[in-house]
Amino acid sequence: MTIWEGLAVFVAGIGAGTINTIVGSGTLITFPVLLAVGLPPITANVSNTLGLVPGSLSGAIGYRRELKGQRPRLIRLGLASLVGGLVGAWLLLRLPSAAFDAIVPVLIGLALVLVVLQPRLARAVAARRENNDAPSPAHGGALLTAGVTLSGVYGGYFGAAQGVLLLAMMGTLLNDDLQRINAVKNILALIVNSVAALFFLFVADFDWTAVVLIASGAVIGGQVGAKVGRRLPPTALRGVIVVVGLLAIAKLVFG
Repeated sequence: MTIWEGLAVFVAGIGAGTINTIVGSGTLITFPVLLAVGLPPITANVSNTLGLVPGSLSGAIGYRRELKGQRPRLIRLGLASLVGGLVGAWLLLRLPSAAFDAIVPVLIGLALVLVVLQPRLARAVAARRENNDAPSPAHGGALLTAGVTLSGVYGGYFGAAQGVLLLAMMGTLLNDDLQRINAVKNILALIVNSVAALFFLFVADFDWTAVVLIASGAVIGGQVGAKVGRRLPPTALRGVIVVVGLLAIAKLVFG
């Protein structure tokens, strides 16, 4: 990896850490950059997963005030994320690399659709909260637990837009402030990334230069996202994510 390639990976880590703390989809920034500097898709994926763990931790720390009083919810949903993340990581290594090459462009495409639809999902969440005739279980009930588990499977396998999925589900099924929900989202994403990365440590090959560069940038980005990221123009942010995601699809499909 050249100096300029390393700088690109580091900057991508900052962007991913920022975006992940705000809403998710940071993998759509780092993964294409890792492909562009020549890493094979699965090596890029596992290196990215491990590299983003410190950024997820940084973002979770930045939102620590919003976590107060949510321990029972975090235990319930955290266990679901842990199980899902393990299953997703196992599937990544059990399925042949050709399957990953075929599946990931589809997953990125679905993630981009979620990113584009995120404003509509947010409006639907706000409208639901105005309806006092539809109370929610304190922790979302069995439906949310199942949804968080499936989101963990997705996150352990690839993870792009996992945060968007979590925010949409929790925002719909929990009657709580969106910032408190976002704090929970950061913890759940941290659990999935951490358990998947720990699993990969024993059975997969990493590019450690990429891991260190992404981790260093993501720690910075996590703090940026927690402190000032909410002020970023959401339309511009979504536009960047979509462009980068489309470039990733083109790289995977056309080489």
